[in-house]
Amino acid sequence: MSEEPFLAHRGLLFTIAYEMLGSAADAEDVVQETWLRWDAIGADGRANVRHPRAFLVRMVTRKTIDRLRANARRREDYVGEWLPEPLLTTPDLAEDVELAESVSIAMLTVLETLTPTERAVFVLHEVFETPYGEIAETLGKTPAAVRQIAHRAREHVAARRPRMEVGRAEQKQVVERFVAAVTEGDLQGLLDVLAPDVVLVADGGGVAQAVINPVIGAKKVANLLKPFTRLAPGAGILPVVLNGALGARIVGTADGFDTAVSFVVEGGRISRIYAVRNPAKLSKLDVEATITR
Repeated sequence: MSEEPFLAHRGLLFTIAYEMLGSAADAEDVVQETWLRWDAIGADGRANVRHPRAFLVRMVTRKTIDRLRANARRREDYVGEWLPEPLLTTPDLAEDVELAESVSIAMLTVLETLTPTERAVFVLHEVFETPYGEIAETLGKTPAAVRQIAHRAREHVAARRPRMEVGRAEQKQVVERFVAAVTEGDLQGLLDVLAPDVVLVADGGGVAQAVINPVIGAKKVANLLKPFTRLAPGAGILPVVLNGALGARIVGTADGFDTAVSFVVEGGRISRIYAVRNPAKLSKLDVEATITR
């Protein structure tokens, strides 16, 4: 059938768009726009496409770059810290270590600091191993220029990315300690699982209560989390797989807003906490997303 190539690569197209945009809602819009453009080519036109995967990747990348540029002003006006939209993912995503790291909240936050073109080059080449020639054709640049952009993007990311070299067993143990400390109201247990220089970044989007600036240091972070160590009846904190790693979801809190929490674990302790409270970013936490390459 004419739509088979699109359906076969839909998961890939969504993953590319999501990694570049940090928003599942925007990524789905871009994939839908790509489908409409693919469908508009007509059966004869689609039959003449020699490499449908490359063709579709090229289309979704161009549309994603356009969306990134259009979103720039909206990001500038955003209230407080802007964090990527968390996704509920399958546990087996962690088996593809490189892909899981590339869609982690920590990595997506770093990618936010790249230009749209740098982000496209980094995602396509470093994650999806797209040849420089194909990327050059997509972006309307020379392969030499794309190589320079890739080099610059790699250096930028390497200088800012948290080290996430931790196995699933260690991640599980540390997150479970965090969940137990919060559930039991154990402030000392919370301090013990946090690295001394832990950083907490929260995103309320001006809707849900959240700190405007990052909070640094175990004692400050633990004090900030104190209200969550006294969860109201009916509230709870649940371990969930977010963006390829074990995280947590806090539900039923007094203010009525859920929280999706992602962690970076280093040396047996939590070094970074990303807490997303903006309800507009939590709509994808009930159905597992398809992340693939």
